[in-house]
Amino acid sequence: MTAKESVKIEAAPAPRESVPGAEAQPEQNFRFYDNRQKYLMFVNTCSEKWIVSERVEKELDALSPRPPAVRFFDAGMGDGTVLARVLRAMHRKFERFPFFIAGKEISLEDVRLTLDKMPDRFLEHPEMVFAFTNISYADAPWLQPSNPEAAKAMVWKEVALQGSTTAEFERQILELQPFLAENWRTKVSDKTGSMIPETPATVILYRQDCKFLLDQVIPRKDAPRADFDLALASQPFRLRARTDFKARRVLAPLARALGPGGRLLGIHSAGNDPGIEIVQRIWPGEDPFTTSRRELLDATRDALGEEAARFRFDPLPNRDALFRYEMHTLPHEIDNESASIGTSTLLAAWNAATYVAQIDDERLARAMSNSNYLDATREVLRKNGELWFNDESYIIERLR
Repeated sequence: MTAKESVKIEAAPAPRESVPGAEAQPEQNFRFYDNRQKYLMFVNTCSEKWIVSERVEKELDALSPRPPAVRFFDAGMGDGTVLARVLRAMHRKFERFPFFIAGKEISLEDVRLTLDKMPDRFLEHPEMVFAFTNISYADAPWLQPSNPEAAKAMVWKEVALQGSTTAEFERQILELQPFLAENWRTKVSDKTGSMIPETPATVILYRQDCKFLLDQVIPRKDAPRADFDLALASQPFRLRARTDFKARRVLAPLARALGPGGRLLGIHSAGNDPGIEIVQRIWPGEDPFTTSRRELLDATRDALGEEAARFRFDPLPNRDALFRYEMHTLPHEIDNESASIGTSTLLAAWNAATYVAQIDDERLARAMSNSNYLDATREVLRKNGELWFNDESYIIERLR
């Protein structure tokens, strides 16, 4: 069955590669995503989540959703900050529309953080189905593995939330913790050295009092469907992964998951900012930002083969594609020459710069064995008066 046919027969998935652990990077064992301390410090000291949410919000005006729901896929929920902000914007734009919201996340801690943000979303927008899964990018939009053995081992849990208050929703969501602890475990892949789920699992949440209204929206295990109006792929792969790997294992499957007129918004770090300047003062010549958005789109077009004719690949002009976010600092902490920069600020800046550049732990440990890294960070902050990072975005749209 072709991808075009899957649009006509909504219950049938488009072609998918059977690639368990598709987000794995074959050349390297290091996965910067798995370092919780770095990730949480970065998220809480930088504005990237806010700015990415605003970038996603701009895409809502370009959507023409079809019944029975507005369908959004988050290819890497992280701590749920972007997802929660996008849901607020979607409610403002499509207040009376049912929502189908799906996300992929392998990290148990990130799933817990995301679920903490959901009770008020179910209160403000009752007509919402929220599904999340830990399976590969190639399969996650359909919520089921394409590999027969993995599909047989799949754990499918549907929860109809009772009540009408955030306190009631929160209590029932918290009751999922033992289930998640049991079924969201990971293991190291023998082939790639990356983390993959021990148990393929999908969880679906919706309000019991809206079940009748959402009957055509709630996913069925035996009828996988993607057809998303909007998909977000924000930092979904390691920068140093091969370009063909990124295209074949991540972007092409996500493009196939779009419905007619559906849009995939891709975002990744672009460099050319004070962050990489800090890194290069310690590691001269270091540059992980080697693949441009145009190269990624060309590789995705090649990965889709004949199917590429059904899509539009838009690298966007620089004024629309490029945006920046900043590290939070106290007023005048950096731009005042007479004031000293606190050690906590220096450490946060160093963490953000090395996190964005995806420097592995072994090299970090060697660099932090003396104070040169703090001196370099201080010098760059003084020179620029602030710390910011550049991201770039692009669009893949399924033609109508």
